[in-house]
Amino acid sequence: MKSNRIALVLALFLTLGIVPSYAVNKDLIELQTQVAALQQQMTQMKQSFDERMGVMKNLLDQNTDAANKVTAAINGLQTSINKQQQDRGGQVDQISGQIQALNDTMDELKVRLAKLSKQFEDMSAAQQSMAAQQSQAQQAAQAIAQAPAPDVLYNNALRDYNGGNNDLAVQEFNDYIKFYPNTDLAGNAYFYLAEIQFKAGDYQKAVANYDLVLQNFPSGNKAAGAQLKKGFALIELGKQDEGEQELKHVIQRYPRTNEATQAREKLRKTGVAPKNR
Repeated sequence: MKSNRIALVLALFLTLGIVPSYAVNKDLIELQTQVAALQQQMTQMKQSFDERMGVMKNLLDQNTDAANKVTAAINGLQTSINKQQQDRGGQVDQISGQIQALNDTMDELKVRLAKLSKQFEDMSAAQQSMAAQQSQAQQAAQAIAQAPAPDVLYNNALRDYNGGNNDLAVQEFNDYIKFYPNTDLAGNAYFYLAEIQFKAGDYQKAVANYDLVLQNFPSGNKAAGAQLKKGFALIELGKQDEGEQELKHVIQRYPRTNEATQAREKLRKTGVAPKNR
């Protein structure tokens, strides 16, 4: 019962072309709060990444030092072999075995260094990605803060639409959807964009925007009109059966509306006799 009352009040406001700015301001505050929370989370993640990268760099330095020491030991042993080869032929095999063991250790250290380097590179890439996301979030917050008031933006778009300034209306409706995507009037903005595309003969894009109205705003005041015009657009695209099915849905869901009357008339013209309801 309560939801019916709210829907009735919203419908009254939408009919008069008035946008309840306080609801939109609440949405804006909520969005700004979410952006701030996201920025805080990203800052914490960056600190964690920096700490982990410091540990990884320390490990890399330690392993590099160890590898250098092993290399120095190998060189020293090789020099010793060269000097003592003539007098200590019996010790050559033993020293050669030690060198082989050191070489094996060296190979193992190289593998470990390669793994640590790869992890270091991955963490660096993740840090860069996080920084880019933080920058995008900041830009989004700045754009929202600088956006026109929702009622002003929507009313300007509707005025330009009614005045035939379609290019400007398209830009303004798109801006409204960009800045205020979760308001009821965002469904109206999608509908008017589809209407402009329908009139221009771009039926494919019109169908896509009518679908956005039906999918995201099924209880909005443009739902019946969107389904009706989607049916018309599909018929224009040569998809007769799909278009007629949409028109039948209009009659079934909104039997006493002007849209249902138009749907029945269109079906009669296409040779389909709709059931009277």
